[in-house]
Amino acid sequence: MGVDISGILEKRQIELGDLQGTRVAVDAYNTIYQFVSAIRQPDGTPLSDSNGMPTSHLIGLLHRNVRLISAGIRPFYVFDGFPSELKAATLEKRKQIKIRADEKYREAVEKKDMAKAYSYAMQTTRLTEDMIEESMRILDLMGIPYMTAPADGEAQASQMALKGDVWAIASQDFDSLLYGAPRLVRNLNMSGRRKMPGRREFREVHIEMIELEPNLRRLGISREQLVDIAILVGTDFNEGVRGVGAKKGLAAMLKDGSIESSQYAESIPAELLSRVRETFLHPSFIQDYGLEWRQPDGEGLTEFLCHEHEFSRESVEEALAGLKLADVTRQQSLDRWS
Repeated sequence: MGVDISGILEKRQIELGDLQGTRVAVDAYNTIYQFVSAIRQPDGTPLSDSNGMPTSHLIGLLHRNVRLISAGIRPFYVFDGFPSELKAATLEKRKQIKIRADEKYREAVEKKDMAKAYSYAMQTTRLTEDMIEESMRILDLMGIPYMTAPADGEAQASQMALKGDVWAIASQDFDSLLYGAPRLVRNLNMSGRRKMPGRREFREVHIEMIELEPNLRRLGISREQLVDIAILVGTDFNEGVRGVGAKKGLAAMLKDGSIESSQYAESIPAELLSRVRETFLHPSFIQDYGLEWRQPDGEGLTEFLCHEHEFSRESVEEALAGLKLADVTRQQSLDRWS
């Protein structure tokens, strides 16, 4: 879910080709969640094989990564580790939203309102341990590296970007900027013509680039103040101040410099304020990780997808051909990032 500070950030529309020759750390949970939410039957039922095993996450990871690699991009997936205890309230809130969405989904199906059923079905999305394990397995078979962070995947990915090991973070959430990532790429995995949830219309979704330092200079604030704005708005680790959005939070920082010096000083307990700041400004991360991209295991990928999950051999062979062709054509553009 992340923090809603979109209103004060300047975004730049880019094309996939603009990322050629870069390493991009992908927020794995965020990305897989998108695939499972969006890749569904018309009535909202998740795609699955004849044994009832979900396949949306595998379809999304297979075809999207072929596209990224073919474009000369090296994706590196970072999975979330153990959630902070500060996130407990947010996780419970999300659970209750899904329970209510489940009820509304069943009601919509009974009324044969498939548009609403699809919309509510997207809100019921849950990632299971099996989905995560299978996601790691397909990445491994495709030769794409991944890791599990000690806590938030975005925190780990941001530290990798600060070290220069990856060029940008791919996520829908803005939290990466709070963790210090120099560049955030949004809509990387869901760009193109997309149906609007619950409506019979489509819109074009473009890839966006948000750069941290240029935004901070334009706004006239520091990263620490951006974190304070986020805390006022509300993050996954704290409830925000009622009635305060990103623009009001920005005004407070420009006028007073910090939460403690503002009119909102008494709205957030000092200990909580300190802990949330620490979470964003000094996150837990692993310094020892591998960044090795390998040739895909064609036989293993075919066995996994075709024999275990009933993918068509033609679609898997086509994906493998794309990966092998990309390995030859991308190498020159990627050498400078090795």
